[in-house]
Amino acid sequence: MKQFFVFIFFCNSFLYSQTNEKTDSLAYYKNLTTTNIKSDNYQQALFYTQKTISYSKLIRDVQAQADQTFKLGKLYFDLKKYNDAINTFQKSIAIYKKLEPSSNYAYATYYLGLSYIEKRNFKDAEIYFNDTKLIIDNLKSSNSAQILNLLYLQKGIISKSKGNNDLASTIFTTIIAKPYNAAILNTRTEALYQMGTIEASKKRYNLALNYLNKALETNAKNNNLDQKSDILLAMSSVYEKMLDKNNAYSYLKQHLNLKESISILNNERLGIDDYNEFKESERLKEIAQIGNQNKQQEKANKFSKLISILAIALISILSLLSLSLYKNNIIRTQSNLMLEVKNKELEIAKDKAEKASNARSEFLSTVSHELRTPLNAINGIAHLLLEEKPKRSQMKYLASLKFSGDYLTKFINEILEINKIDSNKIEIEYINFNLKQLLEDIQNSLKEIAAVGNNKFNLEIDHSIPDYLIGDPTKLSQIILNLINNALKFTKNGTVNVIIKLKSIEDDHAIIYFEVIDTGIGIPEDKLKSVFDSFSQGSIEVNRKYGGTGLGLTIVKKLIKTLGGHIRLKSIVGEGSSFSFELKFKKGSELLKVDEKRKTYDDSVLANKKILLVEDNKINQMISAKMLENKGIICYIIENGEEAIEIAKNNTFDLILMDVHLPGMNGTIATELIRKFDQKTPIIALTAISLDENRDMLLSFGMNDVITKPFIPEEFYSTIANYV
Repeated sequence: MKQFFVFIFFCNSFLYSQTNEKTDSLAYYKNLTTTNIKSDNYQQALFYTQKTISYSKLIRDVQAQADQTFKLGKLYFDLKKYNDAINTFQKSIAIYKKLEPSSNYAYATYYLGLSYIEKRNFKDAEIYFNDTKLIIDNLKSSNSAQILNLLYLQKGIISKSKGNNDLASTIFTTIIAKPYNAAILNTRTEALYQMGTIEASKKRYNLALNYLNKALETNAKNNNLDQKSDILLAMSSVYEKMLDKNNAYSYLKQHLNLKESISILNNERLGIDDYNEFKESERLKEIAQIGNQNKQQEKANKFSKLISILAIALISILSLLSLSLYKNNIIRTQSNLMLEVKNKELEIAKDKAEKASNARSEFLSTVSHELRTPLNAINGIAHLLLEEKPKRSQMKYLASLKFSGDYLTKFINEILEINKIDSNKIEIEYINFNLKQLLEDIQNSLKEIAAVGNNKFNLEIDHSIPDYLIGDPTKLSQIILNLINNALKFTKNGTVNVIIKLKSIEDDHAIIYFEVIDTGIGIPEDKLKSVFDSFSQGSIEVNRKYGGTGLGLTIVKKLIKTLGGHIRLKSIVGEGSSFSFELKFKKGSELLKVDEKRKTYDDSVLANKKILLVEDNKINQMISAKMLENKGIICYIIENGEEAIEIAKNNTFDLILMDVHLPGMNGTIATELIRKFDQKTPIIALTAISLDENRDMLLSFGMNDVITKPFIPEEFYSTIANYV
């Protein structure tokens, strides 16, 4: 009886396969896969490749199963899903081992090695590259030259990772010297790039730039975007080490823009949701297959149970108990399998989140340093000009310059801590300030911007508003400046009105109404909510025409909410926009003079003191030296850490001002070496990096204190006075 059912099942399967031979065929699925790859529809390409693998198993074509499994791994590799690629290539290799050696077998081991290279696992990569070489040697194919060139390049990269730069240089130079042809173009470009990084590590920067420029030229012929991104980043690093900040920033910006373009391209090829859906569908298919097997097994058990019942009742009872235990075991196994899959997905998501967070932190650190350094020059020059008794007509301009510089300093600090707003960890200050004076300073600082767009810029302040309020003037300035800048940017030959009114006053509290009105381009009704989203400016056309990051209104909304208010927006396309909000303040009192309040030292303490200034930036040298000399301090200037150590060893100083970022030896290492022979002389760090992130680290090298650029003059003098 059992043999009869098996025969019937076989016949049905045979007839079904004959019916669908025209549709379910390897050539059909392969063609669909190729078509979808060419049209960048990777979701469907992955689907049909998996379909081809399943059909290969059904017809028991082991060669096709191995080739299509390798092809699936190659798709994962192209989509930069390296963990999935490694797993799939290993499966294909396990199948190839059952077959005669082939070029696809060699490429499977080669791409597995490349996947480990991308994961920075050079040890396993070298193992699989050696396997590739053995397969190629056994094949003795005329088409093996190309893959041997690729293996030779990877040998150089692995040698470089081991620190054997001499062997790596020999390999890369050999590849570069080969006659030019299109087949080795990508390999030649990679060799030039690797030589550039090696020369950069040896501090031969001009030679490094020569190789990298040649790499960029050859890359233009094959348009490998990932390779070009690596070359641009390497060039930015070399220029930074050469202290050429402009070129360093330019190439870094090109690298970041290209990275963003590559990310967008990959997302267009296969969005993360599509990819997760594909992986989830494959997982469900596996579970469904297990379920089908269970159903078949269950049918067999039921059939056996019927026979057992007819034979003996005791065996029937034991069979029912066994079946119950079996089902429980299947459920437990399936649950454990699902938990393992979910845990793996959570680990991958966690790794991605950590990488994104690290990239964001590095980017903000770089931007912070690049902005703080020129800001130090702006604030310092403004301070020096104010001290030199300028003309009465110049005072207004210098005051506006100083106000703008101080505001930018605080604004950068707020941007760097924008994540505190989202996590409700931002601290609100309660400072006594003059609201009317604050608004007038803002108006003066933006008059030139208004004039560029030929706009009328009016400020209407309700005279019944108390002169002094208690609140957070920095965040309020940031809100109003963002709104006014936004209005001026989108208005040409029009009017921008800033209206401040007293809404109500009760006891010692006042509710102030703020409104910024413009006659600009306006915002479409369907975009009124989305303009407050990050990186949103209403449309791509608006972004291209007017520029900007699209972060201004996002920050405004979050800051107003933090201060206890709610922003309202009204806009008509072609007529203009109106942003308004209300905030509650406590009434304040008349302010003390800032200079008298903040000065906590006597100038005579600083007179005739000898200070060594270690600073490589010429503008910062000039500003710092002038500020010190204005207090009667004798200043000696050194540009690098090596000379600072020698001078400190042979001379006596009352204090050393040490810049952290110096060419060659940085300030922290120089301080550490000075402390080996001098524990007495105070050393104060000068840094453009966030104080909260680096203070403990800098003090651990032997520094006594930290002054963050751009520094406030009175705090600069006060800190020095504490140690001399």
